[in-house]
Amino acid sequence: MPLPTEVYQVPVQKAIALSQEYLLSIQYPDGYWWAELESNASITSEMVLLHKIWGTDATRPLEKSASYLRSQQRDHGGWELFYGDGGELSVSVEAYMALRLLGVPKEDPALVKAKKFILQRGGISKSRIFTKLHLALIGCYGWEGIPSLPAWVMLLPKESPFTIYEMSSWARGSTVPLLIVFDKKPVFDINPKISLDELYTESIDNVRYELPQNNDWTDIFIGLDHLFKLGETLNLVPFRKEGLKAAEKWILERQEATGDWGGIIPAMLNSLLGLRCLEYDVDDPIIQRGLVAVDNFAIETEDSYRIQPCISPVWDTAWCLRAFAESGFPSDHPALVKAGEWLLDKQILDYGDWIVKNSQATPGGWAFEFDNRFYPDLDDSAVVVMGLDLVKLPDEMLKQKAIARCLDWMLSMQCQAGGWAAFDINNDQDWLNLLPYSDLKATIDPNTADVTARVLEMIGLCQLPIPEEQAEKAIAFLLNEQEADGSWFGRWGVNYIYGTSIALCALEALDPQKYQENINRGAAWLTTCQNPDGGWGETCRSYNDSSLKGQGVSTASQTAWALIGLLAAPDFNGENAIAKGIDYLIKTQRDDGTWNEDEFTGTGFPCHFYLKYHLYQQYFPLMALGRYAQSH
Repeated sequence: MPLPTEVYQVPVQKAIALSQEYLLSIQYPDGYWWAELESNASITSEMVLLHKIWGTDATRPLEKSASYLRSQQRDHGGWELFYGDGGELSVSVEAYMALRLLGVPKEDPALVKAKKFILQRGGISKSRIFTKLHLALIGCYGWEGIPSLPAWVMLLPKESPFTIYEMSSWARGSTVPLLIVFDKKPVFDINPKISLDELYTESIDNVRYELPQNNDWTDIFIGLDHLFKLGETLNLVPFRKEGLKAAEKWILERQEATGDWGGIIPAMLNSLLGLRCLEYDVDDPIIQRGLVAVDNFAIETEDSYRIQPCISPVWDTAWCLRAFAESGFPSDHPALVKAGEWLLDKQILDYGDWIVKNSQATPGGWAFEFDNRFYPDLDDSAVVVMGLDLVKLPDEMLKQKAIARCLDWMLSMQCQAGGWAAFDINNDQDWLNLLPYSDLKATIDPNTADVTARVLEMIGLCQLPIPEEQAEKAIAFLLNEQEADGSWFGRWGVNYIYGTSIALCALEALDPQKYQENINRGAAWLTTCQNPDGGWGETCRSYNDSSLKGQGVSTASQTAWALIGLLAAPDFNGENAIAKGIDYLIKTQRDDGTWNEDEFTGTGFPCHFYLKYHLYQQYFPLMALGRYAQSH
């Protein structure tokens, strides 16, 4: 049995103080917090390929990238999608490719081991479309096996059943430049020129460069692809030149002053590839700015050079602000004021891609990164507003005006189904995920329970006005997303623990009595998946297999999410589980105030791309401990 609540007060306060001290020590002078956003080796591998294609490899410390890739190889010979996953084929193929591009011979023991791993899993022919695309760029795979994307889709009118704005922001930013690449089908002459013939299980002479069939109605898309390819062969692609010009114009218009495209590496790399296919010169200011933007996503150490898929300063800062305020810092503490003013300055007042489907709205949201004018998102915006609401700034009128402007934008982004998506409105044409090109199943951005809950939590906590009809529609959507066992799916964090925690916080902020039954069911589910050590954990595999929901090695971030969820259920008898969870956080905190966490608890694309936010294991436990201290 856990000790009585009062026994925990001293160690809880000590843990809070240690955590606060650590986070204060890493605040940047300008007021923000920012830590590494880790993914998998394919991001760095694709960066190596890009520099080889542009001939800029000698100007970057890519020999350190070889060291990094070697350090990420596991004993089984492969590279992982997320920590401890046993290795993933496509990531391993790309890491192998990058090492070969960096001059490592195929006879190297590490590559001999990797080759065995790759062949055991089917070889290159079983890898994902984007891996095959990168290999095709250097002649290691046939373009015949890559889907065709006709450039004329850029010219489709807004009234069409499909335009590029039916794709998610991340898919759109990555796909438009690929319209150029897929049209040109380049094979770049690189040094060293490599062959990856050894990675085909069927031998290179027997490779069939074709799209995989599903043997169901979706194979109609493969038939359509054959027609597109026939048109290319016969030079009968309508409006080809106009489509390519429109794609080029779209890319140039969306480059930030800092050189970024969309704030994500795939869009940045693909845009640079698209412009390379249009024969832009490496010394063109647009290219140089883009290459520097990629450099800015790099982390270099004494023996490593790796690339982050994205950077998260706004997200990290907003959560740190909340964690400090909710763990006892006064609202006018200088560190919080500085962070609040920095966030206020990052509000996006430009019109982004969202205006295409939401033409009557005015801008006012926040994005994830330092600079991303075109793609503010609802999740960041809600967390920033909740953070700003907790801090007292010198110009409170400016803050309140900024919050009101953001609220107006967010309310205008509510989807027809009732919830909110991450970046867009009504971006829900699921058939796009069935295209051969879309094997990551992340081509759309539909409304989700976790983002919807975050917006509702913001409205409830900050007591912001919302039309009754909109509120009822959003709450109905969220309640309908609750699963039979009481949990909620988590789209942007792993997974049901994340989704359930946010939903409980939203319902508690809105009306804990009215939604008591839903809250208690969610809290009860959380108690059922608590580990014997008192913590909570959930494997990324729960996206592939829902029977694994709530199961996994205990982590600091997921334990904190579960505790935050339980603390949002005041009428549920969860005190025993809460005490054990608090005890877990206290016992696993290190002397410097930090927690260690190897597991990936962030989600990019469920089943296909995961993230490890290096500050998740710091600010979420602080928030959980702070809420516990305030409620006890």
